[in-house]
Amino acid sequence: MADHDALYHRLFSHPLMVEQLLRDFVPAAMAAGLDFGRLQRVNAKFHAGRRREGDVVWRLPTASGGDIYLYLLLEFQSDSDWWMAVRAQVYEGLLWQHVIAETGLKTGERLPPVMMLALYNGERRWSAPTDLADLIALPADSPLWHWQPQIRYHLLDMGAFAGDELARRDSLTALLFRLEQRHPPEELEGLIDEVIGWFGRHPGADEIKRLFTELVRQAIEDEGTALAVPDDLLEMRTMLPTLRESWKREWLAQGKAEGLAQGKAEALVRLIEKRYGPLPPASRERIMSADAATIEAWLDRVMDAPSLEALFGQPN
Repeated sequence: MADHDALYHRLFSHPLMVEQLLRDFVPAAMAAGLDFGRLQRVNAKFHAGRRREGDVVWRLPTASGGDIYLYLLLEFQSDSDWWMAVRAQVYEGLLWQHVIAETGLKTGERLPPVMMLALYNGERRWSAPTDLADLIALPADSPLWHWQPQIRYHLLDMGAFAGDELARRDSLTALLFRLEQRHPPEELEGLIDEVIGWFGRHPGADEIKRLFTELVRQAIEDEGTALAVPDDLLEMRTMLPTLRESWKREWLAQGKAEGLAQGKAEALVRLIEKRYGPLPPASRERIMSADAATIEAWLDRVMDAPSLEALFGQPN
């Protein structure tokens, strides 16, 4: 696993993160009467090692005495996987085989329910079907549906949640989703303040705090800096204003060093895509056809504009 994948694996190997993820983002699961005080990690030894090492499996006891198995599929890639529902079906079958062998289920007994949850952090929004039925080439009225497998997974696309919606949630998982989204430096400062504040209100979560410190470090380094990022959240927060000015000077110099309007335009496109993501074709054409003075003005405020619309002086 890459470092980022391993970090998420450690985060969701912690029961508090799993509890907050379900309470905050899968509220319908609460109707099952989950007993979070008895959560238990499952070391599922699937045949031929076909379970990905980055995934996490939990056994969730319920108040009624039964169990639900939560299978967390951690998706760290640039785009969605069209065949995800097929993979989910395979993993669910392998998990049930593991449960049968490990718990000694007898003939006549029933399998515990499984909930498949895909957590995705790619820059492009997830577009793959979440229900296997949408991948099967059958008309809706076909009698063959009776024999087709039924599987669906619950998708959490971190980048699809609105920032203001996440900001209203006082949970670690909401902070995690916000750290995965792009932020101008001044917003990143405020977000780090919120992370520091959460752990200040919840002492004793030292292990998760160390993991969030690493997440904040990655968010800062993703903006690009040659400076060493400290290992302490408070020190990171203190250095951000200095970093912001350093980033601004560096990025502005990158555009000005090109010398000509064409070079400045290309530099501006690169900076915009780093800040806001892929640039719409119409906006790219507008930049490439602008005069040198206009491009210079956009370069001067690209670090501070909260959105592409604000950069161009357009209403939201």
